[in-house]
Amino acid sequence: MKKKIALVTGGYSGEATISYLSAKTVYNNLDKEKFDVYKIDINPNGWVYENEEGAKSAVDRSDFSVIDGGRKINFDAIALCIHGTPGEDGKLQGYFDMLHLPYTTCDAATSALTFNKRFTVAVAAFAGIKVARSVLFHKNNFTNADEVVQNLQFPVFVKPNNGGSSIGMSKVASFSEELGVAIEKAFKEDDQVLVEEFIEGREFTIGVFKAKGKIITLPMTEVKSHNYFFDYEAKYLGKSEEITPAQVDEAVAEKVRAAAKKIYAALNCRGVIRIDFIYNEAAGEPYMLEVNTVPGQSDASIVPQQVRAMGWTLKEFYTALIEETCATA
Repeated sequence: MKKKIALVTGGYSGEATISYLSAKTVYNNLDKEKFDVYKIDINPNGWVYENEEGAKSAVDRSDFSVIDGGRKINFDAIALCIHGTPGEDGKLQGYFDMLHLPYTTCDAATSALTFNKRFTVAVAAFAGIKVARSVLFHKNNFTNADEVVQNLQFPVFVKPNNGGSSIGMSKVASFSEELGVAIEKAFKEDDQVLVEEFIEGREFTIGVFKAKGKIITLPMTEVKSHNYFFDYEAKYLGKSEEITPAQVDEAVAEKVRAAAKKIYAALNCRGVIRIDFIYNEAAGEPYMLEVNTVPGQSDASIVPQQVRAMGWTLKEFYTALIEETCATA
């Protein structure tokens, strides 16, 4: 009997537009011979199921069921494709946990932790992973950054602490009035702002997932931004060059892979995640930047690129993710 899968997309943040693109790719590549797929849109106006004919109806939030053709549908698993809140920060994961519904992402605790960049780098550092020095500011306790930030080496990145879309992010070259402008910009997106030292080096990003109980790294990608840094435009609007697989010495690649697997295990991750690194030649080590627990799945996104570079089809990949989800439920 085919398993019933809820493909959940949308969200309450500006990243919803990316979520819809990801869900389209996942839907088109889910194996319909193995899974019955039901599209569900969670947005500020409601939780809505849309059937094959385009008819829409409300989701029963008491058990996350839908009515299709007069039949009540209860799901075997959730394919979660929401970037940002509430699908990447642990909120929906906690709800699904209470309903005993398995899902394809990290659990509630890990999702909440990794959505907070400062907490993530703290755990990574504790696990022995190199990270950049940084300071965190809270809007309700913020007065002046000057004294604290002077202890950091410039240039620095200023970014909202929660989320992963690069919205509100700035690079500040020197200790100047630009710093205050950048912090103010970031505070418009989040109540917490992270100021982080710039690490010189090549930027690599690598997908990591678990299948049949084994942690697997995808072929990594080198990212070369056409902008001043890897901002929203570079990330989503084609202002960067992504080389997959990265052209890099095997010794360097192995260090990145080893660090990625270590982070995946240390954070108790599930499903597919993507980890961003800077490889610093002077130190001979990869520095972790951040962890994305719901990486983009649009046709041009990095993880699908890496899956193809590994020699898998997206159908094989998504089947492996769902089967792992169901097997460990």
